[in-house]
Amino acid sequence: MNREQLIESVRSQMPPQRWTHTVGVMETSVILAERFGADPVKAELAAILHDVCKYWRVDEQAQIIRENGLPADLLDYDKELWHAHAGAWIASSRYGVIDEEVLDAIRYHTSGRRGMTLLDKVVCLADYMEPGRDFPGVNNIRETAEHNLERALLAGFDGTIRFLLDKGRKIYPLTLEARNGLLEELERGEAK
Repeated sequence: MNREQLIESVRSQMPPQRWTHTVGVMETSVILAERFGADPVKAELAAILHDVCKYWRVDEQAQIIRENGLPADLLDYDKELWHAHAGAWIASSRYGVIDEEVLDAIRYHTSGRRGMTLLDKVVCLADYMEPGRDFPGVNNIRETAEHNLERALLAGFDGTIRFLLDKGRKIYPLTLEARNGLLEELERGEAK
């Protein structure tokens, strides 16, 4: 499947406003990849597929998780997390993506994880700050992303964690691990 066929297939599975978001993530991923030294082709591919099954029925997403050895604990947390792991599985099984780095960037674009790769960070941050996003703090994230990938992503995770705390919702452990890992990278001076 070529790039245009992939785009059309993914676009057909989501409402127009989500496709607009996906295009924003694609463009932002390429910009961030070029700015911080990641592979822009891989960044764009992960961005195209990052929300591939977000609008599938949640029971379909749950079934993919249960039947394919994906982390079962996801089902104990917010349904908004499910599409990332299910989407990585779909990218591999239906779209033939074999690059583990791309699959991980799809898999962890919502939760993050400790030891995020450069590509993980780029796609996750692009999802937070693409031009269509409008939430308190997003402009700060965009400004920080002009010069520091990890600090910008840390601001994104902080906002997500605050939002979940304010709503009285559970926080997926990988998100806390991702935040702590970013802090440790910054303390060691490993930031991009």
